Amino acid sequence: MNPAPSQPQITQLENPVLAKHEPLVVATRGDAVESIHYGSAVLLDANGEVRTSYGEPQAAYYPRSALKPLFAVGMLRAGLELDDQQLALASASHSGAPIHQQVAASTLKAAGLDATALGNSTDLPYGVPERQAYVAQGGTATQLAQNCSGKHAALVALSELKGWDTANYLHDERLLQMLQDTVEELTGEKISGVSTDGCGTPVYLISLVGLARGFARLASAKAGTPEARVAKAMSTHPELVAGEGRDVTALMRALPRAVAKDGFEGIQAVALPDGTALAVKIADGGDRARMPITIKLLTEFLGEAAPAALAELATSPALGGGAPVGVLKAL
Repeated sequence: MNPAPSQPQITQLENPVLAKHEPLVVATRGDAVESIHYGSAVLLDANGEVRTSYGEPQAAYYPRSALKPLFAVGMLRAGLELDDQQLALASASHSGAPIHQQVAASTLKAAGLDATALGNSTDLPYGVPERQAYVAQGGTATQLAQNCSGKHAALVALSELKGWDTANYLHDERLLQMLQDTVEELTGEKISGVSTDGCGTPVYLISLVGLARGFARLASAKAGTPEARVAKAMSTHPELVAGEGRDVTALMRALPRAVAKDGFEGIQAVALPDGTALAVKIADGGDRARMPITIKLLTEFLGEAAPAALAELATSPALGGGAPVGVLKAL
């Protein structure tokens, strides 16, 4: 097992700069608004021009796990060979189902490695039914079950391929520089800050416009390129990018050839094959609020061409005594 990464120094923000977010999503109960989620969002048209925006999409945010598909492009460019399932899982925040763990293990096996090479944090499966089934069978928190194991399996496999230090791949400057360069190129922005994600990999401050631009370049890329390969793997295997019952998986099934990825703390990015793309940040980090505003942006853009299945993702009920008494919806 890889050594635990050193603890990063915590910066005390005495006068934090607050983004100018707008109210995006409300939760009602009875005839009252019970909660309000503020945030920022942007939709770029196929030419990369801002078509719709809320709040401050040019401010810098951590995209969290929404960076994984961009990282996957960089790994392919560096020479890593992955099949479509392995590539989809490298881009995933998976639910920890048996298939997810099996695909991550296959990435390691192809590189002559096993789960002891992983340097991510340990956890139980992210998906609720997957976690319940896993625990019922005696499963415990492992690195393979953790939702980022597909990405980490690919990163350590690339390090093995390159002859880099697999025992310390999370701190290898060659690997880290490759990830940063890829993010900056695809988003068209210089990153404005670096920190560490929950699983131990770097996470970069970029704008929602940059994030949307990066996803647009994946979805609209020329066939055969690393960008197109990542997009194809994700859209072909949406069940690996998230999991059964997860909204990101349902979104990609509703929009064939679309690329979608969520990130912790209220991040969502989506791109369509023509290069239309959006990115969302919910100010309070509320996971429940990212999909209603995402669906609003998509359905307003698509108009009558919007699949009916999108409507199922647009709202969720507030329950009282087990019955619907309100709704979570975009404003």
